[in-house]
Amino acid sequence: MIDGLNMNDLMQKAKEMQENFSKKKEEAAQKKIEVEVAAGMVKLTMNGNMDLLSINIDPEIVDKTDVSTLEDLVRSAVNEGIRQARELGTSGIADMVSNFNLQDLGKLNQ
Repeated sequence: MIDGLNMNDLMQKAKEMQENFSKKKEEAAQKKIEVEVAAGMVKLTMNGNMDLLSINIDPEIVDKTDVSTLEDLVRSAVNEGIRQARELGTSGIADMVSNFNLQDLGKLNQ
């Protein structure tokens, strides 16, 4: 016991937090984020773990003389997908942390 904390109880709480984190990650992997740029000419789908699942580029936007515009559109769509995935992940972790009361740690030995 350290300063009123039971290490077994503390380890159990840590294990529960790890299990909750793993569950949140699995839940995020099941959520889909769809992003469109250039009026839907570039579309992509990501999951909450920031895995790129699909990307669709309308052939009309492909111009061999202007590859940089296509690159910018793809980069923009990917960055927006990542931003949304982070937001999704952050909210799940925030929910988990908000349910964890640090004051309870002092009560573990009671």
